[in-house]
Amino acid sequence: MHIRYGLFLFALAAVLANAGPAKGLVWQDEFNGPANSPPDASKWDYDFGAGGWGNQELETYTNLLENVYRDGRGHLMIRAIKSPSGTYTSGRIKTMPDLDFEYGRIEARIKISHGQGLWPAFWMLGKGGGWPGSGEIDIMENIGKEPDIVHGTVHGPGYSGAHGISAKYELKSGRFANAFHIFRADWEPNAIRFYVDGHMYSEITPANLPPGTKWVFDHPFEIILNLAVGGDWPGNPDATTTFPQTMLVDWVRVWR
Repeated sequence: MHIRYGLFLFALAAVLANAGPAKGLVWQDEFNGPANSPPDASKWDYDFGAGGWGNQELETYTNLLENVYRDGRGHLMIRAIKSPSGTYTSGRIKTMPDLDFEYGRIEARIKISHGQGLWPAFWMLGKGGGWPGSGEIDIMENIGKEPDIVHGTVHGPGYSGAHGISAKYELKSGRFANAFHIFRADWEPNAIRFYVDGHMYSEITPANLPPGTKWVFDHPFEIILNLAVGGDWPGNPDATTTFPQTMLVDWVRVWR
């Protein structure tokens, strides 16, 4: 009896530890809708254009259905395409300006793309103040040359770009593009914890910041989903990279 009770308490403690800050579902998109329809315009807006996006990326982001669309089976498709002339288009969507998220559990179920030079990401950008002062939370980034690794990172003033505070999660076998995985950040006033499929692999707090820098994760952020092509970090596509490539998103949920 005492052993069983002890095991019960241990299991309950484990569940509570994994529960994080989530209390109730406050926002979601399950991407239900007709095949070849755009994402819900009440929830998502688009980023447009080329210019490298500060990372020497190669793609032009569009709102064309060939780049961003629902597949009719409850998924969002973000698709990177290479034209016959060798240029690239892809998709980058962000939550609408009237949607503010500050603290909570932010998670998505995603099957990422694969191939050298691909850069799928699920992340958050602070509203107001400009980058990096407004902060950035990268819940999931993958670079194609690391098919079994994803990264969770925060950026702020004095710890941005290549100096962001980062950790990686590595699969024991296979590659992330083979199946859906749940990527999650639990965001509290003085901590951000990163998870893959319920496994916490990193916790970042103000104590992790470089001396003299500021914790800037105390205001509203927007959610972004995109599939970049090329850039300083992943490098460019090569002869082994096939197109089109797709980042398949099953759902996005916010709990608080």
